[in-house]
Amino acid sequence: MKIKQLSIFLQNRMGSLSKPLEVLSNADVNIRAMCMADTSEFGILRLVVDNPEKGKAVLEENNFLVKITEIIGVEMNDAPGGLTSILNIIKNNSIDLEYLYAFTHDKINKAILLLHTEQLDELIETLQSNDVVIVPAEEVYNL
Repeated sequence: MKIKQLSIFLQNRMGSLSKPLEVLSNADVNIRAMCMADTSEFGILRLVVDNPEKGKAVLEENNFLVKITEIIGVEMNDAPGGLTSILNIIKNNSIDLEYLYAFTHDKINKAILLLHTEQLDELIETLQSNDVVIVPAEEVYNL
């Protein structure tokens, strides 16, 4: 149920984003979703890949600082208000999200929302009790 996400720490300078992506490409690791957050000094590249352990290993072999973080994916309506409905459930249950990002896929009128919080088990329980579909990790890895 929990998805393993790679968090890669990068210096905020020209070309730093392409290097880890080349490493993953050369190792035949496919990116399923990505999000980049930056400050003036550094960036955090968050990736969901088809093989997180292999991705982490090849990045570390190439001197990248990589951490595996657990997140969850939920199915949401790919329509106006789809994200708001999920966020209202989370807010109404006083769960503090650290970050989120989303992507669409082949399922018509549905998107996948990726979520991270320190309260991950509580988040899963809350969403399931509100009939939100939790997307299995293997499904995301194999999209």
